[in-house]
Amino acid sequence: MGQWEYNFQGNNSEGADAQSGNKTRLAFAGLKFGDAGSFDYGRNYGLVYDAIGITDMLPEWGGDTGKSDNFFSSRNGGLATYRNSGFFGLVDGLNFGVQYLGKNDRDDAVRSNGDGWATSVSYDFEGFGVVGAYGAADRTNSQQKLDWGKGDKAEQWATGLKYDANNIYLAALYGEMHNAARLSSNGFANKSQDFSVVAQYQFDFGLRPSIAYYKSKAKDVEGIGDEDFINYIEVGATYYFNKNMSTYVDYQINQLKDDNKLGINNDDTVALGLVYQF
Repeated sequence: MGQWEYNFQGNNSEGADAQSGNKTRLAFAGLKFGDAGSFDYGRNYGLVYDAIGITDMLPEWGGDTGKSDNFFSSRNGGLATYRNSGFFGLVDGLNFGVQYLGKNDRDDAVRSNGDGWATSVSYDFEGFGVVGAYGAADRTNSQQKLDWGKGDKAEQWATGLKYDANNIYLAALYGEMHNAARLSSNGFANKSQDFSVVAQYQFDFGLRPSIAYYKSKAKDVEGIGDEDFINYIEVGATYYFNKNMSTYVDYQINQLKDDNKLGINNDDTVALGLVYQF
């Protein structure tokens, strides 16, 4: 098995910006062993995203705490992953994974990481689901020298509940990060607390409205203290023309304060999209 996913920026010219924004999202290969599970290696999703992903269901936004190249919270390179579905064929709905993250000492310190490991466990039954995930890794020397977040270890954990049946999708997530929530090029929060909830309904005629709330607070930031860095209400909808084509609108109502000490943008944002899946 394997997967390769690449992002092309169609609005680039053939000049100096020809490759701007183009990037490899996923690139991994592995083997499946039936009830014994699967093993793969490459650029893949970190296992903490198994939990973060249950509220990453919005038409455009969502999954804000799952940043790429940020330990185990989203896509990263150098991941060796073992997964098992149905607990060796013995318990339907009981799934687990273990993962090793190799050191990535990149030029961009906030996208680097030391060696680490992660695990996740989930159980699904009659439309209900529960998931928990934990990851820990060393931080590089360059990360420990940043203005924010001085610890030598990074930790990320999250747990969530969901209901996905009868055209209804409901999910809630809570998680924390220690020396791992990337705030800006200045560094990381010493601790962050993350909460999100989402509700959606799939109408038979193709409309899927969505409403969600996301909030993440950075704790003990050097020279700042405690401050929200994610805080918004989402209202949106997707319309499916058929199994291949859909369109969506997504509105983010930003709740961050004008005097946010982290200097994060607090404007409301709207997104429109047209999707075709081959």
